[in-house]
Amino acid sequence: MAGSLPDEDESVLDISQQTKRPLDFALRQQRIESWNPILDPVWVIGALFVLGIVFVPVGFHIKALSDDVVELKDTYDSYEFYNGDSGAKPCAIGNETNAGTDCTIQMTVPRDMEPPILIHYEIDNFYQNHKYYVDSRNDNQLLGSFERTKLTDEDCNPLNEINGVWLNPCGLIANTFFNDIISLEEGSAVSSDGNKSLVMLETGIAWKSDLEFRFNQPDGFKYEECAACDNTCCNEDDDDDDDDGWPCNPEPDNKGEAYTFVDTDFKYTERTDASDEPTCYRYHYPKQLETQYLYETYDMVIDPIEGVTNEHFAVWMRPAALPKFRKLYGWIEQPIAAGTVLKFNIKANWVVASFEGSKTLIVSTNNAFGGKNDWFGLYFIAFGIFCLIVGCFFMAKHILKPRKIGDKKYLHYKKEL
Repeated sequence: MAGSLPDEDESVLDISQQTKRPLDFALRQQRIESWNPILDPVWVIGALFVLGIVFVPVGFHIKALSDDVVELKDTYDSYEFYNGDSGAKPCAIGNETNAGTDCTIQMTVPRDMEPPILIHYEIDNFYQNHKYYVDSRNDNQLLGSFERTKLTDEDCNPLNEINGVWLNPCGLIANTFFNDIISLEEGSAVSSDGNKSLVMLETGIAWKSDLEFRFNQPDGFKYEECAACDNTCCNEDDDDDDDDGWPCNPEPDNKGEAYTFVDTDFKYTERTDASDEPTCYRYHYPKQLETQYLYETYDMVIDPIEGVTNEHFAVWMRPAALPKFRKLYGWIEQPIAAGTVLKFNIKANWVVASFEGSKTLIVSTNNAFGGKNDWFGLYFIAFGIFCLIVGCFFMAKHILKPRKIGDKKYLHYKKEL
C-alpha cells in the first residue's frame, strides 16, 4: 500500500514467524456465517402475532397455577402495629432482643393442601444484600479453620469480638441470625388410617451443597456419647487446649461437670420406645474459654453438636437479593384437609422494630414456578396483548396505507475474499 511503512508489510517476516498474528479460523478472523434478516412489514406483523398468540395462553396457564396455590399468611410482629400492649399483640417484642416471648398463631386452611407444604418466615425492610453486610463473613472460618489473622479480622469487620471474647463465626451476617423458634402444635393430616397429627420437618431445608462444602465445625471439635451427664464425662486434669482430653466446664453453676449436651429431641439417636431416656453427649471445642461459639450465641436454636452445620443457620447465611424476602423454616409432607386449624407456637427473639421491619409466618403449597405469584402470569398476558394490539395496528397501516419497499436485489453484503 502506498505510503505504508516497511515494517507494516507482511513480507518483512515469514508468516510462520509472526507470533502475534491471529489464528486463521472463522471465529478469530470474523468470518462466521450469520443470518441477516430483512425486517419488512410482513415479517414484523407475523412475529408480533406469534408472540401474542403464545404469551397470552401461557400467561393464563401460569395465572391458573398460581391460583391453585394455597397460601396462609400472618404478620406476627411489625413496627407498624407495635404499641407495647402484649395482650393485643402477643408476638410483638419491640426492641427487646432475645425476649423469649411465647405466642400462638392460628390459621384455618381454606382448601385442601397437598404436600409438600412449605413453612416460610418473611422479613420486610431488611437489606441482606447490602455489600457491607454481605462481605462481613469469613468463609474459611465457616469451613472449620481456627486460625485468626489480621486478614480474617478484616473480613469480619466490624463484628469480630464482644467484650474481648472472639466470636466464632464472626461477622454481621452470622451474628444477626434469625432466632425466632417456630413449632407446629396442632393440626391433623388426612390419611387412609384416619386423621394423624401433623409433623413439621426442619431437615432438608438447606442446599445440600452448602452443608457439604461451606460449613464445618471448627478444627479440633469432637464429641461422643457419654455414659452419664455428670462429672464422670470429663477429665479434671485436662487443660482446655488439650485436644486429647475432655475438659470440665469451669463455670460455678456447672460444678465441674463436663461440657455436655442432652439430646432431648433425639436428633442424634433413634428413639425405639416412648420410655427411652435422652442420650447425653460430651463435646469439646478448641479454646472454649476464649471463644464464643454459635451455640453459645444462639443456644435457644443451635445445639453444640451441630454448631454451624445447623440447617436454619445455613439457610440464613445465603443472602437474599431484595429487602423483602422469605426463607424456608420447615415443611410438612402430609396432606391437609380444608377447614383444618393449624396452630403454631412462636418464641419471639428477633427484633424488627429497630429497622422498621416486619415478620410474617407463611404456610403454602407450591407449583412448577415456585410459590404464589399473580403478577408473573399477568406480565405474560399483558405482553401478549400488547403484541397483538401493535400487530393489528401495523397490519391495518400496511393494508390501508402501505409504504413502498425498496427492491431487495440491490442489497449487497460483504463477501469473503
